[in-house]
Amino acid sequence: VRVSAKAEYSKYSIEPASPMDFGTMVKGTKKSQTVLLENKGKFNFKFHICQAPKLASALESKSSEEGKSASSATKCSVRRKSSSSTQAYLKIGTFTVFPCSGSICPLGQQKITVECLAGQEGRCEEQLYIDITGR
Repeated sequence: VRVSAKAEYSKYSIEPASPMDFGTMVKGTKKSQTVLLENKGKFNFKFHICQAPKLASALESKSSEEGKSASSATKCSVRRKSSSSTQAYLKIGTFTVFPCSGSICPLGQQKITVECLAGQEGRCEEQLYIDITGR
């Protein structure tokens, strides 16, 4: 009896790479940008978008100042696509991200939408991360 197996991790891509910048906005206006999360593997995977812990935000801001790239999920947004199941939205400060969780089939894609509603004067910055099961 011959037995064999092949183990694989979830394979994915996130475009565009971060950081995501909404630029200067007039108070009371809204802009949105999209991130594409793509399943390049052979199995379904689940994703969940969360706010990064404050410590991680401070460290990434420091590394950005030193010329390093920030988290690949900074201020992102997603929209539902037929190849995945999705859940609700995440509101952090002036940013709203949707969907904030879901499941993506092999070779499927999920558009994640990040909206910014310019409320008060000043700079608004948040750090988010995308947790993918089996990575």
